[in-house]
Amino acid sequence: MKAVQNLIKQKPKPFGFETTLDSIGLFAEENNFSHFPVLESGVYMGAIAAEDIIPSKTKSIGEYRHALLPYFVRNDSSWFEIIEKFAQYNCNVLAVLNENNTYIGYYLYEDVIGFLNKTPFLKDAGLALVVEKHYLDYSISEIAQIVESNNCKLLGVFVSSMHNHTVQITIKASAGNINEIIQTFRRFGYEIISEHNQDTYLTDLKDRSAYLDKYLNI
Repeated sequence: MKAVQNLIKQKPKPFGFETTLDSIGLFAEENNFSHFPVLESGVYMGAIAAEDIIPSKTKSIGEYRHALLPYFVRNDSSWFEIIEKFAQYNCNVLAVLNENNTYIGYYLYEDVIGFLNKTPFLKDAGLALVVEKHYLDYSISEIAQIVESNNCKLLGVFVSSMHNHTVQITIKASAGNINEIIQTFRRFGYEIISEHNQDTYLTDLKDRSAYLDKYLNI
């Protein structure tokens, strides 16, 4: 898989302080960009948000420099850092600077997400499940041990939700006996959030519930 840096774009060119707000509004509407980089004398000044633009043929970005958002990523940032920055600033365009703070281009959210789709975590076939536990009790090393003790390889794991002192953890593993993995997680005190047809524990509960209903109706 190619490096994420191959996704850096140079065109269209960044705005300058002299760019009129009318021009920016039209550009944002045509390209569906949430923000776009602004340079002054070759120096990156920040990003202008499309939602902050009030159309004007006479006013320019220079009069709204206080509204520029100074976020960016480095050209050596990993794809995870880039996606994290997209999420932090709720944007679909990210300026890229090198180690000398020189602007070299920008990332588009859709390009980076497309890059993520090619990673083994999403692309490779395997098992996926979501577990839940108190945020003080879960352990990534324990999760890896549970997966690998069932003769599977861990392809990825991340905290996908956190609420009321509990965390939900999404796990991707190579193919194997998912029922054995699920039962091992339960023995370690994890609640299984995702549903799986091979989950014998839930099957037994359903069978017992059906038997009880039948008995009560006799």
